Amino acid sequence: MKISPDNKNIVLLLTHTDDFFTIDRVAEALSKKGARPFRLDTDKFPLEIQLTAQFDHDKTYHTLEYNNQVISTEQVKAVWMRRIWEPHFGEELAPQFRQACIRESKATLNGFWDSLRTAKWVDPLERIDAASDKLKQLRIASEIGFKIPKTLITNKAEAAREFFQQVNGKMVSKLLTTLTRTMHPTSFFMYTSTVKEEDLQDAESLRYCPMVFQEQIPKKTELRVIYVNGKVFVGALDADIYANTQEDWRKPGVNVGAWQNYQIPDQVLRLLEIFMGKFGLTYGALDFIVTPDDEYVFLEVNPGGEWGMLERDLDLPISEAIANTLLS
Repeated sequence: MKISPDNKNIVLLLTHTDDFFTIDRVAEALSKKGARPFRLDTDKFPLEIQLTAQFDHDKTYHTLEYNNQVISTEQVKAVWMRRIWEPHFGEELAPQFRQACIRESKATLNGFWDSLRTAKWVDPLERIDAASDKLKQLRIASEIGFKIPKTLITNKAEAAREFFQQVNGKMVSKLLTTLTRTMHPTSFFMYTSTVKEEDLQDAESLRYCPMVFQEQIPKKTELRVIYVNGKVFVGALDADIYANTQEDWRKPGVNVGAWQNYQIPDQVLRLLEIFMGKFGLTYGALDFIVTPDDEYVFLEVNPGGEWGMLERDLDLPISEAIANTLLS
């Protein structure tokens, strides 16, 4: 199979097989601008994707073959780091070899990403990794002037019980890492949940897995803020609609009402620009709570967070902004 004609305008879209809507919208936006999107479902490597890296004395060659197409990394102008997912192996692979194959596959992909270092990334992997540190997020958000919830991260049961008293029994729990991977809620996700006093009576299991505990912030509105290279797109949910039943609008089966357009104040916009600049990110999905007193409380930023529901329901041109950033 021959390499595709020399086209320097290929944009590599890193994702997985269950991804939909957002990946299609960005691909469509890129095509309209004359670029050639190349979707790479990372969970298909190594069974259905072939990578080749050859090193000679004075030159290296990297090629990628997927869906009956072959490209070289020299053709790739930009990379959208939508998702990188773990390899999926069938039952034919013996269990004793599975972890070794997963490890070697990940190492091969990491080397392949290095061959794309001269392409424009949205965003570079090292920046995404640094920005995914939720503790660092809270520290920087507080330092630049965002209000944040009182927070405890611990694997000590007694510390969690003491914190519960400090916040007068108004406490929620969540994990530091995000496990979801699509617009659809799945079992891969652990949602923010209210903690009751009886939940902490037998909390010794914390020693196996530290958790995040935060004061429960009163909500008037919840915001999903999408930042793309200086442009900001905001969707708002009326928290009163679901406040009595759920703490996290992402939980399956929650009637959150309709997403609404929302304008955040200039002061919050300025802090948002500073915050994103601290991490060097051109993209981020940020979550805020607006309290009944109209205070804006920063919760977190997800460097690969979802935005499809905002473009779908509010017709916000997020995919076009991402395409413009990739090609700029």
